[in-house]
Amino acid sequence: MLCLPIQSLTPYLKTHLKSQTHVLKFLQTPQFIHLHNNNNNNIHCNNIINRSNGYSYSCCLKADVGLSCSEEEFDMELGRMLRLLPEEMRRRVNEHEELHQLIEVVMDLGRKPLARFPSGDFVLSDELITVDDLEHATSLVGDFAIDNRAGISRTLHRISAIRNRKGSIIGLTCRVGRAVSGSAKLLQDLVKDGASLLLIGPPGVGKTTIIRDVARMLANDYNKRVMIVDTSNEIGGDGDIPHSGIGNARRMQVPDADMQHKVLIEAVENHMPQVIVIDEIGTKLEAAAASTIAQRGIQLVATAHGITIENLVQNPSLDMLVGGIQSVTLGDEEANRRGVQKSVLERKGPSTFDCAVEIISRLELRVHSSLEATVDAILSGRSPNYQVCKLNQGEIDVTLQSDPIAYESFVKKSVSTVEGIPQWTNEKLTPDKQISKESQSDTDNSYDKPSLCLFLYGVSETSTRQVFKHLKMESAVEYTENISEADAILALLSKIKKNSRIQAAAHSNDIPIYVTKTSSLTQLTKAIEALVTDYDNGFEDIEDEYSQINESEKTDALEEVRIAIEQVVIPKGEPVELLPRHSNIMLLQKDLIRKYKLRAQRVGSEVDGRLRILPFQAEKQ
Repeated sequence: MLCLPIQSLTPYLKTHLKSQTHVLKFLQTPQFIHLHNNNNNNIHCNNIINRSNGYSYSCCLKADVGLSCSEEEFDMELGRMLRLLPEEMRRRVNEHEELHQLIEVVMDLGRKPLARFPSGDFVLSDELITVDDLEHATSLVGDFAIDNRAGISRTLHRISAIRNRKGSIIGLTCRVGRAVSGSAKLLQDLVKDGASLLLIGPPGVGKTTIIRDVARMLANDYNKRVMIVDTSNEIGGDGDIPHSGIGNARRMQVPDADMQHKVLIEAVENHMPQVIVIDEIGTKLEAAAASTIAQRGIQLVATAHGITIENLVQNPSLDMLVGGIQSVTLGDEEANRRGVQKSVLERKGPSTFDCAVEIISRLELRVHSSLEATVDAILSGRSPNYQVCKLNQGEIDVTLQSDPIAYESFVKKSVSTVEGIPQWTNEKLTPDKQISKESQSDTDNSYDKPSLCLFLYGVSETSTRQVFKHLKMESAVEYTENISEADAILALLSKIKKNSRIQAAAHSNDIPIYVTKTSSLTQLTKAIEALVTDYDNGFEDIEDEYSQINESEKTDALEEVRIAIEQVVIPKGEPVELLPRHSNIMLLQKDLIRKYKLRAQRVGSEVDGRLRILPFQAEKQ
């Protein structure tokens, strides 16, 4: 227990708290911080007021908020869900040391019941689940809708059913719902000024918990008219009276999941909300409705299933949320100016949402303050800039992740993610502000540094380590997640073909790509043996390979470049394709072309690879 004197509280709290000393109690979830006075009245955390001793102390009065998420109320709500279980199973759950971290209870006909905790699954009984057990559980919950979901009135728990072909229930998933006050603190600065927010993450990372607290925060703290379109009753809970976790926000229930897009439009036309909160946008009609609402000047807060924004870009049903994707054919001059192929993908229109958050875990978020800039970066083959926010023992750690291979940063809106976090500046990145591979190798000359740095894509690191161990090179290889740091890329052929971003990154950094047709050890060994052979011959000291090339061939190649530039490219302004050459000779030709302040583009296949000299002044790189 930690005693917090009344003098350390804000004057606002002094007027409400009569006792001189309050006990600060930390729960297992960092966002849960409760003050208990002598009268045992709970005061719930909301606004940060002090940051001494590495902790974030925050509180607001229960009477002001109008909701509660105390231990006692959570225990009561959890007990209502555990009543669905037979007495013996309920006793074993209550005796478990991780009771308050319970994720869900699974009951399948003819199988042993399981309780799932963060530490793993726990068998509740050696007896198999019977039809009577399932009927007992379903009799205590509401009616199952078409989506086979039900709930317990005025709680956030979700009961999902599995049916057989006859429609009878043969399995139940009883998922625990929690209202975590303060879970949206990381996103407060994003939404308080009216920016629309999209939350992306796989199932189970806490998307619904966060948008529930966002709805409460906007309704209670910022006095906005918030309307929740609750398709599965997950945000506001089951029953006609919504759970207190949404605060003063209103809730519209959806009778049929297929009607969600209609209810969205109805909410806007009938109830004049300032904010619309939507959980799980999953169809093209829902995405279109969200886009229509955004065009009417209403703030949107929504979730969608996916791991990254790139998943939305590749999803034909949801790409409208990021502005839509279309194929554009460029003219010859524009394609040459960009240095890309003539057919490219571009964003069709403005994005439905202003910013997006990728939820990595319950304590880590990846914030994209400008969704449009992020999508443009992905489509152009570059990785976007973003902020990584981590909650570490009550403190918020924020780092800016920028793409080391991109030469331009993208315009970011003047929105910060967390109070006290510096905003990044928008400036053009030039190579003199980046660390080149050569200078990086000069500064890192420690003898124990691995000699080969490998980037894997679509290939298992475990299998790769087995091959290198067989070749007795395990200690000489290092793996990296940053393409610009890699000496070579090892990829699965079927995946690397579809990823133009990695191909562009490898091309811009002159990193060779080695592919394997399958993930079998045999194919993987062949690819790695070719990689190691080329590495021994060419990567480590490329000048040795240059010296083996015939001097006359070098002279002819360089003279060809000089004549092409001085007689065609500069005076006539026309591109010139050179003769096919060895890859090392093309490097020499590129160096000469750069001295003329021109750019070259590699064309042709691996067999007849050659350079095309472009007739315009190269950008300084």
